[in-house]
Amino acid sequence: MTSDKRVTGWGLIGASTIASEHMISAIRAQSGHDVVAVVSSNAQRGQAFAHTHGVARAYDDVASMLADPAVHAVYVSTTNDLHCSQVLAASAAGKHVLCEKPLALKVADALAMNTACRNAGVVLGTNHHLRNAATHRCIRELVQGGAIGRPLFARVFHAVYLPPHLQGWRLDKPEAGGGVILDITVHDVDTLRYILGAEPVEAVGLTQSTTMAREGLEDGVMAVLRFDNGVLAQLHDAFTVKHADTGIEIHGEKGSIVGRNVMTQQPVGEVLLRTAAGEQPIAVEHTNLYERGVAAFCDAMRGEGSPAATAEDGVRSLATAIAVVDACRSGTAVRIPNFFA
Repeated sequence: MTSDKRVTGWGLIGASTIASEHMISAIRAQSGHDVVAVVSSNAQRGQAFAHTHGVARAYDDVASMLADPAVHAVYVSTTNDLHCSQVLAASAAGKHVLCEKPLALKVADALAMNTACRNAGVVLGTNHHLRNAATHRCIRELVQGGAIGRPLFARVFHAVYLPPHLQGWRLDKPEAGGGVILDITVHDVDTLRYILGAEPVEAVGLTQSTTMAREGLEDGVMAVLRFDNGVLAQLHDAFTVKHADTGIEIHGEKGSIVGRNVMTQQPVGEVLLRTAAGEQPIAVEHTNLYERGVAAFCDAMRGEGSPAATAEDGVRSLATAIAVVDACRSGTAVRIPNFFA
């Protein structure tokens, strides 16, 4: 890869931690793809980021980067409130877009993003990384293959400690889309949708604001979702829990599946199947979650298949997360509309 003309060039909208720690290497792991530009509203930060990661060009405004002919696709990882305008700008410039979750702060905006990209003939994917985990793919196969019979219940344990370098707007800026529900619960929703092959239709919940969150945001939540296949799912998410493991359980008429240490960015964790025959560990071949997700997106750009999580997946998971927010605020059950009926 000696020149931009020989590669599919990616531009990073946001000099973010996730781009630095996961996405640059995932993009560069794909044959014929490279990160060629980055944009940050802080010019000094952008230049430093580009120097550190060997990115050829740094911009301080999105329009200039989108005008760069070497940029064919963009990865958006700015604060949640900026996603909509930046994705719309990228689609207007004819760039494919892989956007961090949640797609937007409002379902109407996410739908507009989906429509704009479709009309522009560019691919829009949502970077829900967990559905790329080998553990979750294994659990999905077990559920869909009937290993536990008809699914009845699910539980997700995703209470973690938000490390200091990720604190900030997630804890004190409601206008940027902070809070644990839009940061973590939306991932749980997407994971359950993927595993169950079902859609949430109703949400209830209670939030907690304790040692970290400010400005009316929540740093913990417990919610229950009803799915259209009858499954009831309990979610426990937090920024404040330092010593708990993460996990997911699916309980059916004939057995249970337990995933331990699986709600994570790392390719780790184990899957257990429990039936009348006893407990059986299921072999899992771990792979990099982000590399797999980017590979699927690259295939979709070539017209081969779809992103691991599509724009529609992003809309549906966002709609459910917002329903959880509304349910917690109102103290009532909130119905979740089907925007793609």
